[in-house]
Amino acid sequence: MSWVFLGRRSVLKIKKPLKTPFLDFSTVERREANCREEVRLNRRLAGEVYRDVVPIVRRASGELALGGRGTTVDWVVRMKRLPAGAMLDAALRSGRASRTRIEALGDRLVAFYRGAERPEIDRDLPWRVMAREMDENRRILGDPRLDADVPARIKVLADLDALLARSRGVLAERVDRGEIVDGHGDLRPEHVWLFNPPLVIDCLEFNPSLRLVDPFDETTFLGLECARLGAPWVDGVLRARMTAGLGRVPSPELLRLYRAFRATLRARLALAHLLEPSPRTPQKWEPAARAYLALAEAALRGDYPPAGR
Repeated sequence: MSWVFLGRRSVLKIKKPLKTPFLDFSTVERREANCREEVRLNRRLAGEVYRDVVPIVRRASGELALGGRGTTVDWVVRMKRLPAGAMLDAALRSGRASRTRIEALGDRLVAFYRGAERPEIDRDLPWRVMAREMDENRRILGDPRLDADVPARIKVLADLDALLARSRGVLAERVDRGEIVDGHGDLRPEHVWLFNPPLVIDCLEFNPSLRLVDPFDETTFLGLECARLGAPWVDGVLRARMTAGLGRVPSPELLRLYRAFRATLRARLALAHLLEPSPRTPQKWEPAARAYLALAEAALRGDYPPAGR
């Protein structure tokens, strides 16, 4: 959704002129507003990594420039470039993601969620959102154009549907208690930097509804992604810090729902690439989907990492 230009010390991001059901970058004015919102929201977890918003101007000579005099033709988010080796996914692969660093990340997230806005929403909204996504999961994961594993995927979906139906009241109770926050929206290892303090970039700034999350759901998603990278222990460490810092931990069954739902959604997004007319890197999507579905099956069986491990 953005063009990203990497310099030695800086990163420039330019919004693509897109309009979809989830975002609207169709005009220069909308792109400017979104750039400013991206900086504002991401400073919650990344501070001054998000430096500023700069106009792209056309000078009288016809040349384009960043800032200065001229006619504004677009806008840029300017960021500090961070070392790739400090990303959580890279640290997990290299063995440098220690328990101490993950605990520090958990504490950083606890502070963030404590101070996050808690918008008033309909108590049934989280369930409706998940039910709507399950409809799309069935459409993609049950597509006969995909491989022969369709029956196995349908079984996962049926088990997840049953768990979601049982959890409707519990999800509503989380809303009643004010547990739904304006969170990050895309908490993946490649968005986390293990500095002191940890930093998290690239929140979903373009659609507030996609950031309405239960903190335990969002950190379960991060733990799931770490498990796929071979580090299932991260989930338990994060949950222990979240429980100590926030309390009001969801029931084991609701945690199972969060993990299985997130894994199934990721499997769907992986396989959806294979239904595109000319998918890029098609060889990677089926293995990714199988890995996510295995994690979903494990969660549905109750095979869930204990807190603190």
